[in-house]
Amino acid sequence: MAGHPGQLGHRVLRILPAVPANRIGYGTFTGQQLKIMQEVITLAVFAVFSVFWLGEALRWNYLATMGCLVAAVVLMFSPTPG
Repeated sequence: MAGHPGQLGHRVLRILPAVPANRIGYGTFTGQQLKIMQEVITLAVFAVFSVFWLGEALRWNYLATMGCLVAAVVLMFSPTPG
């Protein structure tokens, strides 16, 4: 692994809380549902961060992309026929 040796510890500390959450959620949700939820949550948090911390503008195509992600969540959780 490239970089400072102390970075490994920081990476592990970021990953560890996610593992139990996925194991708990996997009993209730499918792996695909957990993954799409993870992506939507991550991108929503980063959108807020980029606007308020980085000072970037929230453009129309970003909002359209977020709308597509919300549509993906709706489709992922819709009941399947059969």
